[in-house]
Amino acid sequence: MKVLVCNTPGEFEYIDKEQPVLKEGFTKLKVKAVGICGTDYHAYQGVQPFFNYPRILGHEIAAEIAETATNTKFKIGDKVTISPYFYCGHCIACRNGKTNCCEAMQVCGVHIDGAMSEYILVPDYSIIAGEGLNEDELVLVEPLAIGAHGIRRANVQPGEFVLVVGAGPIGLGTMDFAGIGGAEVIALDTNMQRLEFCKDKLRVKHIINAATEDVSGRLKEITNGDMPTVVIDCTGNLNAINNAFQYMAHGARFVLIGLQKQSISFSHPEFHKREATLLSSRNALPADFEHVISCIKDGRVKPINYITHKLKFEEVKDTFLDLKIFENGLVKAVIEL
Repeated sequence: MKVLVCNTPGEFEYIDKEQPVLKEGFTKLKVKAVGICGTDYHAYQGVQPFFNYPRILGHEIAAEIAETATNTKFKIGDKVTISPYFYCGHCIACRNGKTNCCEAMQVCGVHIDGAMSEYILVPDYSIIAGEGLNEDELVLVEPLAIGAHGIRRANVQPGEFVLVVGAGPIGLGTMDFAGIGGAEVIALDTNMQRLEFCKDKLRVKHIINAATEDVSGRLKEITNGDMPTVVIDCTGNLNAINNAFQYMAHGARFVLIGLQKQSISFSHPEFHKREATLLSSRNALPADFEHVISCIKDGRVKPINYITHKLKFEEVKDTFLDLKIFENGLVKAVIEL
């Protein structure tokens, strides 16, 4: 089978490899489509934390069952996606139902080889039934679940002002699920094209361009002087994260979905007087996947809004660099196998 390997930052190579052999507790999938994630771009650039090379990237997938044991609920040809966070099942996080932050976490395409491959072997527990979704919908389930999990972590309530910093694919999904939760969503970014996308496609009422506007002033204007009670970072950018502490209302929650390598810094007195809450949001849980699939099936979320570029598997090596620049209106690129 053909696979695409990221050997070192900035270097892809196609190689031929034997198909994975079925083993107990695992299922072999035929990969049909792979979404390109920010994690993949960061790995290619050499700035992804907890990453080693060489690595086969890719964890947002639409697939079909190629080979499985007779005792699983799936049959050959079933359309599926996966929860790509492979967990140990034994550590304190797993024992408490937080398999999304397992101590021995192996994320497909990050810590272990991923889905930029014709076939992939995955644990049976990671497989999520397609429930009638098509490939374009299935490939968006995992990234949308990241945003859904962040909203659940923030415990967003109807009518709250929720500021989402960063209008990349994860930020857009976060806005979508904040809106579904009844929030008044505010989008903050420096890319006006992305902000217009938020308004036109996701019905986000309030947009702020951090490059050209007084962010604090606009937030006070939008929230009638209160500031947002939920701030969510989806940039993974150190300056954006540090700046966002000043945008919190008293009693607010600040959720970090984005990830970067350095230490964050904020004023303890300012944070303390607000009795603010700082939370991280890692990966997603089964309930988040279920919520996403339900929202896609009933039309509250439209994955087609997100997919702006498609490319063939054999084109990835030569076009990946152009994609990661975020030109040409890119929101989500999907590889077709």
